[in-house]
Amino acid sequence: MSTTIKRTSTIDKTLLGGVVGIVILGLIMVASASIDISEKQFGSPFHFLVRQMIFLFVALVIARFILRTPMEKIAAISPNIFIVCLVFLIIVLIPHVGRSINGSSRWLGIGSIGLQVSEFAKLATILYLSGYLVRQNAQIQQHISGFIRPLCVLGIVAMLLLKEPDFGAAVVIIATAMAMMLLAGMRIRYFILLLLVVAGVFSLLAYASPYRLLRITSFMHPWENQYGSGYQLTQALIAFGNGGFFGVGLGGSIQKLFYLPEAQTDFLFAVLAEELGLIGITCVFILYTILVIRSLVIAKKAHFCGDYYSSFVAFGIGVWLGLQFLINVGVNAGVLPTKGLTLPLMSYGGSSLLIDICAIAILFRIDYETRLKSFGVLK
Repeated sequence: MSTTIKRTSTIDKTLLGGVVGIVILGLIMVASASIDISEKQFGSPFHFLVRQMIFLFVALVIARFILRTPMEKIAAISPNIFIVCLVFLIIVLIPHVGRSINGSSRWLGIGSIGLQVSEFAKLATILYLSGYLVRQNAQIQQHISGFIRPLCVLGIVAMLLLKEPDFGAAVVIIATAMAMMLLAGMRIRYFILLLLVVAGVFSLLAYASPYRLLRITSFMHPWENQYGSGYQLTQALIAFGNGGFFGVGLGGSIQKLFYLPEAQTDFLFAVLAEELGLIGITCVFILYTILVIRSLVIAKKAHFCGDYYSSFVAFGIGVWLGLQFLINVGVNAGVLPTKGLTLPLMSYGGSSLLIDICAIAILFRIDYETRLKSFGVLK
C-alpha cells in the first residue's frame, strides 16, 4: 500500500514543467516590457514586476489551499461561487463602486488592489456549468431544452460583461461553454444552430457599437489610420517585423519605449516577438500546447475513472486557457480585432494571474484524485 500511495502522490511533471516555464518567461517579459514605463511613472524600474510577483505569491498560497480541497467539495460549492460571481458582475456596474479604467468598469477593489471580475467569471462559469452538465446530461443529449436553460444563465453573464464592457471575456466564456456542451453530447444540429445564433448575436453587437465597429475596421486596415485607430496594431506589427528569426535580444525592444501601449499587458506577446524572435514565439507555442494537451489528458483520465464533473472542469479549463492564448496571439499579430484579453499566466495583471493559477491548481487536484482512483486508493 505504501508503494501505491508513493506512486500516486507524484504529480503531472510535464504539466508542471509547462506551467513553470510559462510563468517564469512571463515574469521575465513583464520586467523587460515595463522597465521604462515603470521608471517614468513610479521612479522604480521594477514596479510592475514586484507587483506581479506579489500577486504570484498570493496565488500560490491560495493554490495550496485548493490542492487540499477535494473536487467533491468544490462541486458542492460551485453554485454558490457562481452566484457570488453574478453579484460581483452587478456591483462592478454601480457608479462610484466599480473602478473604471480606460472607459471600462471591470474592477472591484480597495486602494491599489483590485479584482477584475471578468477573470473570476471565467472560472466560476466553468465550475458551475460542469455541475449542470453532469446533473442534466440526459437532457443535454436528448432535448433542446437541455442546453437552452444554461444558455439563458450564460446570456445573463454575457450581458453583464458587455455592460462593462468586456466583449473579449464574453466571447471566451460563451465559446468555452459551447465546447463543454458539445463534449457533453449535444446533438450536432443543435450545436450548429446555436453556433449560428451566437455568431449572429455577437456580430450584431459588434456592429451596433461605434467603438467595436471602429476596432474591427482598424484591424482590417490598420495602416490607413496608423496614428489613430490603427496605432496600437501597427506598433505591434512593427515589433514583429523587428524581431525576425532570432529577435533583437532580451531588453532590446524599441516598441516598448512608449511606442506600444499596454506593452506589459495585452501586447506582451508583441514585445516577446521583437526581443526573442521566431525562436521565442515557437517556445511559447510549445509551452501552451503542453498546457492544453495535458489538461485534455487529465480530463480524459477523469472521465475513464467515472469522475465526470472533474472531467468537464479540466476540459473547460484547457479550452479556456488555450482559446484565450490564441485570441491574444491573433490580436497581437493583427489576425483578430483588438480585444482586452491577457496572455494567460504571462501578461501583467494580478486578477488574471491569480485566477489562472487557481485554475491550474484545480487541474493538479483533479490529476491527483484521478491517480488515487486508478490505484484504488480513493473511490
